[in-house]
Amino acid sequence: MTTIVMERIGRLFINLQQVRAVPQMLTEAAPSMPGTLRDTEVPGFFRERYIHAGYRPLHQGWRYYFLSLFQRHNETINVWTHLLGSLLVLVKFLQLAETVDFIDDTHAWPLLILLLSSLAYMACSTVAHLLAAKSEFYHYCFFFLDYVGVAQYQYGSAVAHFYYAVEPNYHQWVSPVFMPTATFLCCLSCLGCCYGKYRNYSLRVWVRKVGQVIPSAMAYAWDTSPVFHRLLRSLWTTSHSDDIPALASGVVGDPAISFHGSQVAFFLSSAFFFTNPLPERLFPGHCDFLGQGHQLFHVFLVICTLCQIQASHLDYLGRRPLYTQLHGEGAATVYLVQYGATLVACVCIAVFVAKKVKQLLNCRDKSK
Repeated sequence: MTTIVMERIGRLFINLQQVRAVPQMLTEAAPSMPGTLRDTEVPGFFRERYIHAGYRPLHQGWRYYFLSLFQRHNETINVWTHLLGSLLVLVKFLQLAETVDFIDDTHAWPLLILLLSSLAYMACSTVAHLLAAKSEFYHYCFFFLDYVGVAQYQYGSAVAHFYYAVEPNYHQWVSPVFMPTATFLCCLSCLGCCYGKYRNYSLRVWVRKVGQVIPSAMAYAWDTSPVFHRLLRSLWTTSHSDDIPALASGVVGDPAISFHGSQVAFFLSSAFFFTNPLPERLFPGHCDFLGQGHQLFHVFLVICTLCQIQASHLDYLGRRPLYTQLHGEGAATVYLVQYGATLVACVCIAVFVAKKVKQLLNCRDKSK
């Protein structure tokens, strides 16, 4: 038995060694691909704090940036974390499609919106981190695309939480304003992120961060408020387990609660690493390839999303009598239409700010 285990560990080690050798093999197979640069060799706009090397050269052909998916540089892990995350969500989507009727069952549409928006934000993030080194203009454009994806994920989260996770008393309080407010905050978040990026040089860092982080934080707090309310109610009823009506309603022992709690914990962990450049701030120049806070942000956010999808699926299965009573037959159709409308609105915001960037860069070039 011990021999078999050791043989399997040895095979796993060999396979990992082969995977680690892939970037070197590709570099040798395509020697025309330029190497990476130090921070002093690229414009200040592209430099990241505490990251000293691994920058890709600007103004190369598109083929180079696509092939850099397999090159060792300071964005490699950022690309792969959300690329693999999107594949995991896609696999989950295909698994759910075997048992969930996403076409004829309108009550499954909020879950469909969550899945589509999760795929959207991960795909947009992957493209942004992979291709944004092309030039300053494309850097803006691809990260504007990233912000559009994030805004869509915010809307998808709001729909799933409000439709499946909401409790009747909280639904009664916020029903008229919840989705309109979520839609507004979704667009405001996209605008704040795009405009903060556009005013990168003309505003102080803390002003830009406020413009980008505050709308997103407001959107998260509002979109997840049904989950917060439900978690607090679950904690209360668990600590007062002699409450017979609560036990009868199925609050205690709810299978989705642990996944809802996990998604909140993982999101807050991801937010910490998004706002704090750790551990690279403690080890400047030693996290150029692996160990950046943004990489940890990606990993925690992927796990958060997977927990969120699982929780929403369990709610879809287990709370059908409740949400059909609360929302009726037509609400899911309205939310699906609103999802398309917010997508169009966010794309228009990104295109508008991209045009402002183009004008700014043209004026800068003419003044040289």
